[in-house]
Amino acid sequence: MAKAQCSKNIAASQEKVWRAFTDLGGYEKWMTIHDRWHGDVPGELAEGGTATQQATIMGMANKIDWTIQELAAPSRLKMSGTGLAGARVTFVLNVTADGPDASVAEIDAEFISQMMVGAIGDAVERATNKELAASLDKLAGLVA
Repeated sequence: MAKAQCSKNIAASQEKVWRAFTDLGGYEKWMTIHDRWHGDVPGELAEGGTATQQATIMGMANKIDWTIQELAAPSRLKMSGTGLAGARVTFVLNVTADGPDASVAEIDAEFISQMMVGAIGDAVERATNKELAASLDKLAGLVA
């Protein structure tokens, strides 16, 4: 198993950050691991909704079939998916207000597969932490 977590103070309202978190069609603007969506992307998210994404970490592309597990507007989005070789992936995106025009955005990621152990798991954690930090930096620039 590999886990990564990153948070960032953002000079934008909770609602603005929430809109970016839940606009899957806009992920190419800020989510650095996002390559593209396969098929239609839901315009409005709902628990149980699905989407298929191609994402790349450490130069390795993976097709992930996501399901929305939790949607608690305007603060929490949890997506769980299955990738190649049965890898299970979970992303939790949280945003909390930190004043009228400020918020804290956080992304937690978890990867479970037989390959996510030892040195490989450690490398995936380091790379994912770096990508999540870069993603939140891009998000902050987008919504500010």
